[in-house]
Amino acid sequence: MLRLTAALATTALMTACAGWGTMSNAPARVSDGVLVGENGMTLYTFDRDQAGSGRSVCNGQCAVNWPPLKAAGGKSAGDWTVIARDDGSAQWAYKGKPLYFWVRDQKPGDRTGEGFNGVWRVARP
Repeated sequence: MLRLTAALATTALMTACAGWGTMSNAPARVSDGVLVGENGMTLYTFDRDQAGSGRSVCNGQCAVNWPPLKAAGGKSAGDWTVIARDDGSAQWAYKGKPLYFWVRDQKPGDRTGEGFNGVWRVARP
């Protein structure tokens, strides 16, 4: 019984550590309850993007104002997927929703895009 308990504990610890490795390799991190890019800037989702569709509907001028979280060379893993954009570039999606920055956010911690036009949301884990 003791051996079985020790084996289960070891397996649980290894699983937890594997999850940490995945999180540390993620293209974004959590800061103050929201997802932020490596630059510390807030990430957003767009209500018009259909979760799990593998595409973004924010292109052209929309993508100028809402730059996508680029995924050059990235590989899908867990909740993180790489989608192909209309311009041929790659973008990160979290739980099927493409992620974007907002051009009007000036510094890390800004969340000025929250609720913009009723269709932009701060991305949360």
